[in-house]
Amino acid sequence: MSRQIVHVEIEDRVAVVRLASENPLNPLTDELVDQLVAALQRNEADPGVHVSVLIGSARAFAAGADIDAMSRLDYRTAFALDYIGRNWDPIRALRKPLIAAVGGYALGGGCELAMMCDIVVAAEDASFGQPEVRLGIVPGAGGTQRLPRAVGKSAAMTMCLTGAPISAQEAFDLRLVSKLTTREALLDEARALAQSIARHSIPVVMAIKESVNRAYESSLSEGLLFERRSFHSGFALEDQKEGMRAFLERRAARFRDA
Repeated sequence: MSRQIVHVEIEDRVAVVRLASENPLNPLTDELVDQLVAALQRNEADPGVHVSVLIGSARAFAAGADIDAMSRLDYRTAFALDYIGRNWDPIRALRKPLIAAVGGYALGGGCELAMMCDIVVAAEDASFGQPEVRLGIVPGAGGTQRLPRAVGKSAAMTMCLTGAPISAQEAFDLRLVSKLTTREALLDEARALAQSIARHSIPVVMAIKESVNRAYESSLSEGLLFERRSFHSGFALEDQKEGMRAFLERRAARFRDA
């Protein structure tokens, strides 16, 4: 039996997923990422979970990849194993919302993991960075792709080419982070945000996530068409009928799939 280093607590349709490596910096070893993906996929299949919140330790969300393991790789092995892609890509396929609650270090793979989440809430002590250039390697889990989409080309170039981290306030100013809070309130803020999402119709929530993500991967015209078809398909849902009835009757909606 392998040790359990990813812990999950579920309450009120929100799953709190905690990275709890024996190393408080939470290096993203294959073991940790495999357990994380398994936990998130269980949440995906659980009708009692609508939103997941991902949080790290007191010192770090995740301070980077497993450098010891990477230092022993050669090209043939990395390519043959599809290193990183093998166990990171399933996170992209998640359909339910995933919120990152970032405290402490989110560097390298930790920053990339946060960017794979749908919303990032950060404590004031958080720091974000892509220091791979200092290791003689290119970011490999989206650092050169998601970061420019989030903060723009110039800021992304600066972060990736210098390897220098940015503060939580800088990340907020650059729109990498959607909400800043204190370290003490971090989990409560992220959980409250998750619950504000979880109260809505889960098919609609998932469709909205899918449609927003499409904006990053298609032209405007294709994205608008995708959105319009999702909008049209919503009229097949009982929750659409209930939501509009509730609005007209000036009462809270009682969604069947909430």
